[in-house]
Amino acid sequence: MSPIDPNNKNEREPYVVSGKGYTAVAISAAAKAGEWIKSRQGQVKELGTKTSAQDLVTEVDKGVEQMIRRLILTHYSDHAILGEEGVPPGAAAATAAVEEVRENDYLWIVDPVDGTTNFVHGFPFYCVSIALVVRGELTVGVIYDPIRDEMFVAEKGKGAYMHGVPTKVSVENEFGDSLIAMGFPPDREFAQPVNMAGLQSILPQIRGVRAGGSAALHLAYVAAGRVDGYWEVGLNPWDCAAGVLLILESGGKVTDTLGRPYDISTRHIVASNGRIHDYLVKSLVDAEATGYKL
Repeated sequence: MSPIDPNNKNEREPYVVSGKGYTAVAISAAAKAGEWIKSRQGQVKELGTKTSAQDLVTEVDKGVEQMIRRLILTHYSDHAILGEEGVPPGAAAATAAVEEVRENDYLWIVDPVDGTTNFVHGFPFYCVSIALVVRGELTVGVIYDPIRDEMFVAEKGKGAYMHGVPTKVSVENEFGDSLIAMGFPPDREFAQPVNMAGLQSILPQIRGVRAGGSAALHLAYVAAGRVDGYWEVGLNPWDCAAGVLLILESGGKVTDTLGRPYDISTRHIVASNGRIHDYLVKSLVDAEATGYKL
């Protein structure tokens, strides 16, 4: 995260969310869900798969999503909720689910455990991700990492914060000095080969690559300036909606892998501090690793 400027009043005084409203509900839901997830690490009893043997789901994922749904609907009973565990596996089902709900004035997008494989193995890199889209615009984004007790919060037009302190993307200008995050989704037929092609193109050009296994946390780390950029082909809206708003409100940029504006239906993502964005996109295009047929 960028150093705090002591002369900037907005940075000296931590941002405080009021006890009412959408953001407060999202924070409360994420915090309660995160603590329950943490308490269940190492105690998974029901391990299932979805699209492949690598696409895991547990009773914790399902239970946490139900918890978050109840908490949201207690406050906003007429709002729509798009949650990972409520959508059948596969890209086609995800696309259809987005189209079915995107016209709702108030749409919550929930990933109860982003990084389920990490959670199952006890690898401490997973989170809860909750976003709210109001009349087509990302308005609230909350990502909670229960292991590090880090709550990332963004409100449209009001900035992004981690425990009340503003987050800012990095100021790295040189692509060669950049640290970039990426992901390897469970789709072994399409997404993984494309991401591998991107890795082979990008890795020789930069300082290093990190692949932690949670798209949402990687996006939060871009927002906090911990990595300079991130890309992944084959994502779903619950993986990235909250993180996208965090980055935008932290001064960064998010597009699809061709450089077009982000939309909740976008599945192939490039996110960055804005300064190295064009390099990332060009590298993926040159490697034919965008996920699109050109």
